[in-house]
Amino acid sequence: MRKVLGAAALLLCAFALSANAQTYPSKPIRLVVPYPPGALTDLLGRAIGERLATALKQPVIIDNRPGAGTLVGAEAVAKSPADGYTLLMATSTTLGISPALYRKSLIDPVKDFAPVAQVGAVNFFLIANPAFPAKNVNEMISAIKANPGKFNYASVGNGSPHQLFMEVLKKEFGLDILHIPYKGTLAAFPDLLTGKVQLMFSDATAAVPNIQSGRVVALGTSSAKPTTLLAGVPPIADSVPGFDWQAWQGVVAPAGTPPAILAKLSAELQHMQGTPEFRALLVKFGMDPSPPNTPEQFAAIVKSDLERWAKAVAASGARVD
Repeated sequence: MRKVLGAAALLLCAFALSANAQTYPSKPIRLVVPYPPGALTDLLGRAIGERLATALKQPVIIDNRPGAGTLVGAEAVAKSPADGYTLLMATSTTLGISPALYRKSLIDPVKDFAPVAQVGAVNFFLIANPAFPAKNVNEMISAIKANPGKFNYASVGNGSPHQLFMEVLKKEFGLDILHIPYKGTLAAFPDLLTGKVQLMFSDATAAVPNIQSGRVVALGTSSAKPTTLLAGVPPIADSVPGFDWQAWQGVVAPAGTPPAILAKLSAELQHMQGTPEFRALLVKFGMDPSPPNTPEQFAAIVKSDLERWAKAVAASGARVD
């Protein structure tokens, strides 16, 4: 009798999940952005929310929850009901860097979330003050090796992608160059332009106009795939085989969200990604558009990148208690 009741309960639960998926969404959706208003992820989240609201015929409410390297917002989503009404604008910082950086991480990137779709990726430019004696990556490596301890590089903070990319190069080539962390790109750029720091990895929004004006020199890009954002800048991988780093942006839901709901959200995001208008918007944001991808494909990216980021964090020596 218990077995019959148990089977009946499972059947009823399956019917309920199926019915919920068919009527989804029937109320507003909350999209948590683990960054403050005005940040790139916030701008992207609002653009996605606006388009999802039109497609799903329900409001999408942006909920900014910055803090603890994006883990505050991520934890809030991980603990939310797995019903498709709470989503997270996730980044490689959220599901890759911060879990390795913080000694007591608030989340498990793999177990706590159900990936929906990767949306875009930030290809970083390695830039230098024009007085720095190098015009490409090989010359940069030679210059630093010839002058140990003489040069320094800027980042937007300990554990940031900007730092980790350079630390990977430092470890591979045994480079002696000092890291100087700043509170954001805007804080670092004045010292880069005046030569107080010589090098920096920067996103395209800050890097491209300064490269075009000749105020900085582009040595390479972090992704192994040539950038679509500025012609003539080679990937660092052309000089350093295997160097292939991007900071991606995507949407995830709490673990346990019904597959039918994930599929519906993913289909809408894939359709969005396929439109020239949305791809042009990503380029405007300084991002390389990602090809439309399924939840399974995005999950594989999250899992593989988590291991790579953990190694990069270990190489940097950065830790947060």
